[in-house]
Parts: sequence; C-alpha cells; structure tokens
Amino acid sequence: MKARNGVESARPYEPEKNPAIRRLTAGAIKRRKGKTTFPVATAYDAPFGQFVERAGIDVILVGDSVGNVVLGFDETTPVTLESILYHTQAVVRGTTRAHIMADMPFGSYQVSNEDALRSAIRLVKEGGACSVKLEGGRDQTDRIRAITGAGIPVVGHIGVTPQTAGLGPGFKMRTHRDRLIDDARSVEAGGAYAIVLEVVDYEISREITEMLSIPTIGIGSGPHCDSQVLVLHDILGMYPHSPSFAKRYAEIGELATQALESYAQEVRDRTFPP
Repeated sequence: MKARNGVESARPYEPEKNPAIRRLTAGAIKRRKGKTTFPVATAYDAPFGQFVERAGIDVILVGDSVGNVVLGFDETTPVTLESILYHTQAVVRGTTRAHIMADMPFGSYQVSNEDALRSAIRLVKEGGACSVKLEGGRDQTDRIRAITGAGIPVVGHIGVTPQTAGLGPGFKMRTHRDRLIDDARSVEAGGAYAIVLEVVDYEISREITEMLSIPTIGIGSGPHCDSQVLVLHDILGMYPHSPSFAKRYAEIGELATQALESYAQEVRDRTFPP
C-alpha cells in the first residue's frame, strides 16, 4: 500500500474472513456453566478487538464504559446507541470468531419493550453484535423477555449498575442478599443466557452462581463466578482512574507517553527523519 508520501507502508490489518469460521454462540457460552471459568474483556475498536481475540479471549464486550475510557465522559449515561453501534462495528471488523456482546446504553431500552427491541435489532443487524447486554434485575424482566422473544440473546446485569448508580448508594458493594437473588432469578426467568454481577458481595455472588443455570460474569464480585470481565483500559494500564478491584497487567499508558516523548525530542533535535 502506498502512503501519501509515496513510501511503501504496511497494509492495515484485515482479518481473514473464512466462511467456515463461525463466531462463538450464546448457546455455547451458556453450556460453559460449571465446566470452565472463562475470561471476558472489553474492546472498542478493530485493533484491540484483534489483540483480545489473539490472546485467546473469545467473548468481547463493547461496553458503554467506552464513555469513560475512550470518549472522556465522567459517567456512562451520555453514551448513545449510535456510539455503541459505531464501536461494535469496529470490533466486529477486527475479529473473526469471538462472540461480541454490545451494551445497550442508557435511554435505549427504558421507555418501552418496543424501544428496547428496536435498539437490540439495530445492534445485531447494523452493528453485527452476537448478543446485547442491559442493566437491571426484576424491573427489566419484561425487556429481556421481549428481546429474547425476537431471537436476540441477552446478558443481564445486576449489582452496581453504572447507568443508574447515582440513584442509589453509588458504586459501593451491593450486599442486599434477598434483592440480589430476586434480581438474578428474574433475569434468568426472562430468558437471559448469562448475567453480569458487578461489585456484589463475594458470598452472595457464590450463592447466585451456584443457584443459577446460566453463567455469572463477575466484575469486582470475587472469585466464585463462572467468568470474569475487566475493562480493556484497566487491564492495560491506559486509564488513570481504575477501580480498586481491577488489576493492571501492563502500563501501556506510560509506554505510550515515553514513545511520544522520544518522537517529539527527535523531531526537535532534527534526528527524525534520519
């Protein structure tokens, strides 16, 4: 490929589209219950979707956390359906077999079952998502049932729900056992194939995991869940405000700054280009 200055440059990454390769299905994820603990990571663009998949992680969440770690918002509520569509499309283009979950952002499902279904259909048809995720427990059972009734797999999300955390105790650990168990059972009864437990008391998470027939995906909820999910920018050390439960496996932010400083200095010194 010719760059604008006429110099040969590397071709952009183009994942091989082998029709024999199929994406991991929601049913296959559900069947992992009780058999193996599996990782989930977020991604928001094609290159990092590729990196996550190459690492052997075959479930990717295009989370509304994009609002915090990519778009610069203080919270997730400003994220729009169009933003999730845009980023889901990018992750789909960068991957070949990973199951892509797309978050349903605030405002895309709360008004009515019809609105929720329209939003979910767009995420699947236009975005290429394999399934959708929405926040809420018993109060969202009808929404989950409406979406799954149309043949779209749904992931539930209880405990800390960032879209509405400001209405309750914020991001503190959830410890109300009866309410959490009721929410978990309601999500499963609505037809969800998996459920995220965010910042839920560890023992309650263990109880819910043992009780449900669908996988639990923990984030800040202890080691007893069937799966764990972390935000990409926390894993890589690219976000300065990582939550206390996140583990930073690298400090890519520091490396990126150092590389940019080296580039800037060489330009100033006239040592680049050589």
